[in-house]
Amino acid sequence: MKVIIIEDEKPSARRLQRMLKTLDIHVETLLHSVEESIDWFQNNNHPDLIFLDIQLSDGLSFEIFETIDIKSAVIFTTAYDEYALQAFKLNSIDYLLKPIDDDDLETAVQKYQERTAPKQGVTLDFDDIKKLLVNPIDRVYKKRFSIKVGQHLKLINIEDIECFYSENKGIYAHTTTGRNYLLDSTLDQLEKELEPQTFFRINRKFFVNINAIKDMLSYTNSRLQIKLNNYNAEEVIVARERVKDFKNWLE
Repeated sequence: MKVIIIEDEKPSARRLQRMLKTLDIHVETLLHSVEESIDWFQNNNHPDLIFLDIQLSDGLSFEIFETIDIKSAVIFTTAYDEYALQAFKLNSIDYLLKPIDDDDLETAVQKYQERTAPKQGVTLDFDDIKKLLVNPIDRVYKKRFSIKVGQHLKLINIEDIECFYSENKGIYAHTTTGRNYLLDSTLDQLEKELEPQTFFRINRKFFVNINAIKDMLSYTNSRLQIKLNNYNAEEVIVARERVKDFKNWLE
């Protein structure tokens, strides 16, 4: 099995290399930037498996895939869960948050081995992953939420929710009537449950409903500010690294 690590923090790269060695996995190459990785892929046979940090010193590692047609399986390694795009979470081998746990790493490697065992040499295609996100098959998404209000349970239909947001360690749904309801959920769970053509995660703490957007404005640092029909408790900002995907989602 041919394995490489793409990680801008050299101590972290070496630590991961040592952890993989204990699993009898030899790492062929350590790469540390988008530019270096693109050059390497242009001049070498692509690996079976990539351990990929998302935020590199000269940009996001997604830029590598936009430049090079890479046919390799990917295990993401990052300190930032905000980059856990649905496509990668659902269709890559795994998504490991730093500091990487030994057991989590071993589980991720086992997932790769199990997935590739029936057909030797078969790896995941990055374009196919994106297509699966755009055209999900046989997925059932949330139609309503059951919310406890005092001693009562209230049903809220998904089309009546403008946005979901996190605040003070709680997750809230803001409705078209201007009410906020505390949910027994996490944003990561919502990312799997919400219909992706209707809801988009614009930053680490916010999902918006496309039908609730009334205006969009340019904002500092190449970001976007969104105006919703009713929610105005704070500025709703599309993170810079999400702007391109957000614009694609709108279309």
